[in-house]
Order: sequence, then C-alpha cells, then structure tokens
Amino acid sequence: MSWLDDTDDDGPEFDEADIRFRPNPKANRPRTKRRPAHADARIARVLGVDRGRYTVLLDEDAPTEHEVTAVRARELRKQPIVTGDFARVVGDTSGGDGTLARIVGIEERTTLLRRSADDTDQVERVIVANADQMLIVVAAADPEPRERLVDRYLVAALDARIRALLVVTKTDLADPTAFLRHFEGLDLEVFTSARGEMPVERIGAELVGHATVFVGHSGVGKSTLVNALVPGALRATGHVNTVTGRGRHTSSSTVSLRYRGAGGSGWVIDTPGVRSFGLGHVDPAHILDAFTDLATIAEECPRGCTHLPDAPDCAIVEAVAEGRLGPTGAARLDSLQRLLLTFREH
Repeated sequence: MSWLDDTDDDGPEFDEADIRFRPNPKANRPRTKRRPAHADARIARVLGVDRGRYTVLLDEDAPTEHEVTAVRARELRKQPIVTGDFARVVGDTSGGDGTLARIVGIEERTTLLRRSADDTDQVERVIVANADQMLIVVAAADPEPRERLVDRYLVAALDARIRALLVVTKTDLADPTAFLRHFEGLDLEVFTSARGEMPVERIGAELVGHATVFVGHSGVGKSTLVNALVPGALRATGHVNTVTGRGRHTSSSTVSLRYRGAGGSGWVIDTPGVRSFGLGHVDPAHILDAFTDLATIAEECPRGCTHLPDAPDCAIVEAVAEGRLGPTGAARLDSLQRLLLTFREH
C-alpha cells in the first residue's frame, strides 16, 4: 500500500517527520566579534595604491624580495592604509599573475605626515607613513617660489618630527639668494642647481638609509629630479602655463621608489604636486620643540607665552635682545616666529 492510500478526500496529510531540514551552517553559527589571529601573516612595505589595489613589497632586501598585489580585509575598511605603511599580509603572497593577497593589519607607525584640506578643516589627510625626511622642491622662477608654502611644509615636517631638506631648481632663470635668506635661522640643508644642473649625487647621499617624501608645487621640477635619482621611475613631467604661472599636475598618486646609490639604498616617496597645504591638524608645541636651543629658554617664559613679537616678558625675545644667543639668535627667533604666525593665521 502506498502513502497515497492514507489520505482523505482533501489530499495527503503530513507530520513533522515528513519535513526535511537542510542545514545552513552560516545561518545557525552564533555571531561573534572574534577575528582570526593571522599568526602566519607576513610583513610587507606598502609601495602604492591604485583603485583599491595595494602594491606591497615582501622580503625586503632579501634575495626573495618581490612585489605582491593585495586588497584590504573587510575589518580594515575604516583604517587608512597609505604608502610607507608596513602591512600584515596573508593569502597568496607569491606575486604571480592574477594572484591577490589580503592586508589584515597595519604595524605601528613611527611617523605620520598629514595635511588638512584647508586650515579650518580638522579632518586629516594622511600623506605618507614612516618617512623620516621631507625633501621640499621649489623653483627659483617659473613658477615663482612661495615662502608661505615652504613655511607650511616646514610646519608639517616639524609636527611629524621628521627632518626637512630644501632643493631649489631652475637657478639658471633667477638668483634664489633673497628667497633663501628667509630660512637662514633654520637647521635646513639646502641644495641648489648650478648652471641648470642639479647636484644629484649630493642629494642622493642624503637619501641613503632614509625614507624621504618629496613635496612641491606643481611645475617646480620634482618629477624631473625623481627621474634623475631613480632611473626607470618614468614619473611624468610637465610644464608651467605661461598665462597662469601654474604647473600641471603630473604625479597623480603617492608612490615609493627604491633609490640605489654608491653609498647604499633608501626610499624616494613621490607625491602629487599641491598648491595648498592645510595645517588644521598641527600641534603648535611641536614647532617650538624643533628649535631645541630656543625651547630651553622658553621654559622661563610666562605661562601661555606666544613667543611672538608682541608677547610680554618673552624670555626668548629678551635673550636675543641681550645677545645671549649669539650671531644667529635673531635669525632663529625670526624663523620661529614666522612659522608660529603661519600656524596662527589659519
């Protein structure tokens, strides 16, 4: 007798035993915030990012050194990952065609260079991580050098606690002496071109053993300098508009490039040219800290002293007036006050 015989006129009857349940492990698994430990993760340097894909370097300085393409893990969707970061990477790290690894964490950063969109914006734009030098590139002419923009770069470098260097290009077009006089009070290494030729070897010697971020206004020759230091970098170069005096953006993304010189290797971190550099994120105390001799004297200042020319009973101003800081004291005070004013004016 078949099961159809056990029916009434309305059709077959069923009970719980006739119903089959298809197990769904995902639906029945209890939700948890625990994440895998990723004990097998490997450390890689982030070289650049393009449309959500990160180029990272594994086994740096080893015979097995190679680049890998990676994406960020879902749990890092709110974590900024920038050029210079050291990332924890899992998955297929062979670097073969069509392979894709996954970034599951970021190591603690030693430095962080930031800027804001403008001076009133407290939202930080992270430029690069773990750089220990900033090389500021300006042109003596075409476009004209902007002291205030250089001041802003310097303030950002001081805030990030990284060393600043200055390169002046196109000195065959104009004499940069008057421009450089504004920075005489700073511990700032300056390189200038001679007869249109840049001192590439001298600049390269300063890059060895360091991660150096290159910054500068569009059209000043930054990409040309990068190409001279890193043959094969093929960074696009542009020209300056004769009507507006502005350069065309040629570097569209931040990228780390390996510098190899006679004295060793280092990292050149090329950034897109910018025409403004917001300081809404800066801690002004870091500016004074960079002037170690003046910071010591500032301990004698009244509480809340601004150290500006109109500050009453400023110990630094008094020390300079009395000649206690030597022949460079006035220039260093002037540099400090100019940078503090640059920050305060925002």
